[in-house]
Amino acid sequence: MPENRAADAVPITLLLVDDHPVVRDGLRGMFEAAPGFEVLAEAESGPRAVELAASLTPDVILMDLRMPGGGGVAAIAELKRRGLPSQVLVLTTYDTDTDTLPAIEAGATGYLLKDAPRDELFSAVRAAAAGRTVLSPAVAARLVTRVRNPRPASATSPSPLSAREREVLALVARGTSNREIARILFISEATVKTHLTHLYAKLGVNDRAAAVAAGYERGILG
Repeated sequence: MPENRAADAVPITLLLVDDHPVVRDGLRGMFEAAPGFEVLAEAESGPRAVELAASLTPDVILMDLRMPGGGGVAAIAELKRRGLPSQVLVLTTYDTDTDTLPAIEAGATGYLLKDAPRDELFSAVRAAAAGRTVLSPAVAARLVTRVRNPRPASATSPSPLSAREREVLALVARGTSNREIARILFISEATVKTHLTHLYAKLGVNDRAAAVAAGYERGILG
């Protein structure tokens, strides 16, 4: 999906997933009142979200984590297993939700709290639609305080990344696209992708969001 998608061009399509109707109504009203978004459907559970995502292929799925009919982490894993193209942005109430890291590892593009300002939520959805990581510093700080069992390498090693890989990771954490990273660091996009491949391997992760979470967990990102 193009990263320069304009808000007044083709709208970003959304699937809202939350077990509380009032929350879904509020989100629907918020996005329908803003230009550049289209709410395709709502789901009250993870399994229903997977069904709707398979049939509607929304650009972004706003996913709650704790739902009686089936949680968000399992749904995210199933979406990725099926290879569905929708980006998943976790939107939850609890800032101590221990499902955060599992959700990111399952394939979520990012994580926000429901008390995020409206403009921050809109920006996060646009970034997620463009395939960029959405993980705010405030949420990252909460992740760090919840980590009790860091990866074995973190206990014995300083940053496993080179200086340039740390620069790339820091820019990824700010939601910067590969194209912009290349421009800022005066390197090619191919080189950016090579750095990402290397830092993924060193951190033991598979995507941008998990790399950012691991970076905060290990103290590479401040």
